[in-house]
Amino acid sequence: MVLGSGGREHALAWKLAREDHAVFCAPGNAGTAVLPRARNLPLDPDDPAAVVAAARETGTELVAVGPEAPLVAGVADALRAAGVPCFGPGASPARLESSKAFARGFMERHGIPCARTARFSGPGAGTELERFVAANPGRLVLKKSGLAAGKGVLESDDPAELLAFGRSVLAADELLAEEFLEGFELSVFGVSDGSDFAILPAARDHKKAFEGDSGPNTGGMGAVAPEFRADAALMARVRAELVEPTFSAMAKEGLAYRGVVFFGVMVTASGPKLLEYNVRFGDPETQSLLPILPDGFGELLRGAAEGRLEPALVRAFEARPDRYACGFVVAAPGYPGPYPKDLAVRSLPETQNSPGLLFHASTTRDADGILHTGGGRCFAAVGLGADSARARENGLALAAAVDFDGARFRRDIGA
Repeated sequence: MVLGSGGREHALAWKLAREDHAVFCAPGNAGTAVLPRARNLPLDPDDPAAVVAAARETGTELVAVGPEAPLVAGVADALRAAGVPCFGPGASPARLESSKAFARGFMERHGIPCARTARFSGPGAGTELERFVAANPGRLVLKKSGLAAGKGVLESDDPAELLAFGRSVLAADELLAEEFLEGFELSVFGVSDGSDFAILPAARDHKKAFEGDSGPNTGGMGAVAPEFRADAALMARVRAELVEPTFSAMAKEGLAYRGVVFFGVMVTASGPKLLEYNVRFGDPETQSLLPILPDGFGELLRGAAEGRLEPALVRAFEARPDRYACGFVVAAPGYPGPYPKDLAVRSLPETQNSPGLLFHASTTRDADGILHTGGGRCFAAVGLGADSARARENGLALAAAVDFDGARFRRDIGA
């Protein structure tokens, strides 16, 4: 059973169904509804009792949690208590994503390289922030501590913009202010069974809304995999300096972890530094990464959930793929600001005989069979190829063939 309705969950269900597993998608979307060997279930994935009941009723052997909200709500804890294997951490380790303040404290306690950070909360925080901004001219990064769907971050060197954003966050949450790190970003995924782990090939997300990496942050406008700069030497440093210390520290703090950790990494001139943790697969990186991974993905998830990652499987999934993927998110007009929902989709590209895939995010079909959008990021068009240029060309062609009012995508993904 795959919990969630986004493009990441469509990709997970597609990969598992392709390996001949029967898959329940809860609740799924219009794309998962037509996958062979898959079936949508009308279920609230954030309701632990409902998820446990559905797993028992359907005879589900493994639950894979897609988004972060069910993990924070304790769905994985409830499933394990009921004897149902779950790929995803419990609510306690899920704080590594649900609270950036907790995550930053965890990094600092264990000497994991990260940006210098100041925290602001409570009465007088606004005044403290004013003094901090005045004392630190230049570019800063402000972050909302709680969940923000990838949009609770501002990078700016404009004091007025920083203070306005900071005050809006402080009205309801804790605020983090970080030094601005320069370099290039990597998305690294470590799959853990509680003692051993596998590091999947690195991908690269594109967070900014518009071409040239401009505009506000989004949940992600596209991703390439594998990232060409993540060579063996760099990945060895990421393993030794970020991934191994993280899983070792989790064990020391009693944060039993069976699932995947997303390591948001900035590769600086002095080496890799950790930007953030997520406690689930990234979106849209998953849509680009899964199509180039070997078969056996279902067994990888099962092994992690049951505490028994097989060394041969770890080696297979850590190997660099021999093909490339480039994914383009097709978004609703206005995203990541206010955007219309329920837009009728006039046409989609045919992917059956093309070198690419199209993943849906929260789409639905009405009683007349007409497809409708359901969110800000509506589709991920993923091109595949023997080299990155061919993958990019194939992805562009797929994205351009998605037709609904105001559909837009960044054409420079992977350029």
